[in-house]
Amino acid sequence: MSDIEKLTKETVTEETPKGTETFYVSVNSGSNRNDGSQTSPIKDLQKAIDLAPEGAVICVAEGNYLGYLDQGWVKVNKYLSIVGGYSDDFSQRDPVKFRTTMRPGVAQKTTSGNQGVMDIRVVGKRDGVVLIDGIIFDRGQISLYLAPLHDDERAAAPEGCETGRIVNVDESPAVAVMQPAGMKSAFQLISGEAEGNITIRNCLFLNGYHFAIQMACKGGHFNVNNNVFVANRMAACEVRGGLAQPNTCSIAFHDNTVLFTWCRTKHMEDMGYGFRYMTGIDADVYNNIIGCSNYGALDRSYVDADKAKETKRVTSAWNNLFFGNRNGDLVMPSGGGGWTFVLAKNFEDVDQLVKYENNREMNETEVNVISEKIDAPYLKGFIGITGTETSSFNPNSSLNQFRNALGMNMQGTETVRVSMYGNRYPYEKTFELFGAVDGYGAQMIK
Repeated sequence: MSDIEKLTKETVTEETPKGTETFYVSVNSGSNRNDGSQTSPIKDLQKAIDLAPEGAVICVAEGNYLGYLDQGWVKVNKYLSIVGGYSDDFSQRDPVKFRTTMRPGVAQKTTSGNQGVMDIRVVGKRDGVVLIDGIIFDRGQISLYLAPLHDDERAAAPEGCETGRIVNVDESPAVAVMQPAGMKSAFQLISGEAEGNITIRNCLFLNGYHFAIQMACKGGHFNVNNNVFVANRMAACEVRGGLAQPNTCSIAFHDNTVLFTWCRTKHMEDMGYGFRYMTGIDADVYNNIIGCSNYGALDRSYVDADKAKETKRVTSAWNNLFFGNRNGDLVMPSGGGGWTFVLAKNFEDVDQLVKYENNREMNETEVNVISEKIDAPYLKGFIGITGTETSSFNPNSSLNQFRNALGMNMQGTETVRVSMYGNRYPYEKTFELFGAVDGYGAQMIK
């Protein structure tokens, strides 16, 4: 078997594992004093995780899950499967109809901490299985946004968008913020580090402030497929290798729909990627739709410092559809701290890609089809992004005179304004993106 065949071979099937034991969770009809059976479900997802033995399957009914005492997060610290999208009596499963959500709000501002909405930390079993299936992650209710002042250029709120731009941790905006006010805190939708066979599928990742998925692979294989990622900041998916030995960590990122990934700041100078090829990990990226990335669709600029280790890495990008990515479809280092932006048609010339065939820009028909599924004001605002930058420096100001007297550098001011940046994407519209384009990206969940 070739290296690329090994890389694309999935180690976890699409079927839900049988499990050593099955627990049932319902925030609507359960109780934490129940035994977790189908007729007596537990109320709290964290409680079920804590009670379940390794290898268990946890079936989660529709409703919003906020963890222990509604703190706004859950921790997965053992090998098990969490499967959402069940009706409240567990007789049916449809993750789009029966929505199992993790959507912390302003009530969780003081308890959510600086960590992922779901934090996965399991090591010790190379053949261990973690499955996250059919969960909706949305941070749009807890992040801080400017109010949608469509006639105020400081708010960066295109007409029709439900919020102004997102507020970064180190900012103190001079215009009104959304009320009730959200929080400024950098944490992911899914974070952590894991060893084994980790599958994240059939999920929705929406409005993530600091990555949708950011994890370390401590050996084994990650499979991230059939997910929808919308309006996340930094990157939709970043998984780095956590072992010194080459070819011991791998990820398959495939059949996902990734839209509107935003840069680090409103300066739009870095980050803003759909998928990042991080160091120490083999990566196979295929059959995705990646569009409207604020910087670039794929980032292959990170290389291992150990050149011998880097040459053994197996990375690919094939059969992907791209559209509307700001700088290009693949970002590569060009030397001297610069970047090379590569279009899909030129992937065959990228030596770092073992498999590169059939990447292309969406044709007009496909663009029209997916545009009908995307929130129109959001798409229009993104396509028409404008920005201004002004600076001022007065060496005779009292502050600069004082700094000069103390032997300190004088200071000026810089103002950057953009017409849109990280605005909250409307929750209901995201579900239309499953199955938006036949054969590419996330399909309807079975």
